[in-house]
Amino acid sequence: MRIPFMSMFISSPFEGLEEHAEKVKEGAWVFQRAIECIIEDRCEDFEEFRKDIDKLESEADAIKRRLRGHMPKGTLLAVDKFQLFRYLREQDKVLDAVEESLDWLSFRAAAGIPQVLEKDFMLLVEAVIDPLEELSKMAAEAHKYFSNFSDTQRLVVKDMIRTLRQYEHEADKLEDAVKDKIFNTIDDAVAVFHLIRLTEIIGSIADHAENAGDMMRAMVAK
Repeated sequence: MRIPFMSMFISSPFEGLEEHAEKVKEGAWVFQRAIECIIEDRCEDFEEFRKDIDKLESEADAIKRRLRGHMPKGTLLAVDKFQLFRYLREQDKVLDAVEESLDWLSFRAAAGIPQVLEKDFMLLVEAVIDPLEELSKMAAEAHKYFSNFSDTQRLVVKDMIRTLRQYEHEADKLEDAVKDKIFNTIDDAVAVFHLIRLTEIIGSIADHAENAGDMMRAMVAK
């Protein structure tokens, strides 16, 4: 069966990637509010924030399934389909890590975060939110690039990828500093285990954002 010529140029999948990135960005804001809430003396909304993240993760998954399952055979793409899906997988893992961090925190929500570590955790959260906002911008700029293939626009995307890498590096340093402080200030073994694992999950948010940047670098490479 012959595929009509114009049907091969349907709406760009980068519209879906940009839509998915917006869900990730939205999740970052909710995540920050959830951590701020757990640090407060009287946090009554933490479970509501968790539900909001669950909802955003489900919506992002729906976008992911739509992109993977409804790309018509014969569609002409500006990039290799498998590169596109690898990028989407890493971007999706960002929100998965956000969800996992709040789920893990909920196991000892009553214990909260020790006061001596509150500032450190907020700095780490802010450090992983920066790359998520940059990820959303990068998806939008990549959409523009794959619409016009402008060399100038390509450089814009590459600059954002470098910024993502720098953000991840800063988050890594903070993650190590928080772990060091946990081991040197907390005596309870269960608390140490819980807090160290929480730190690692939060740190992985920035890791997956950087991985998405690496996938994007491969897609815009000449």
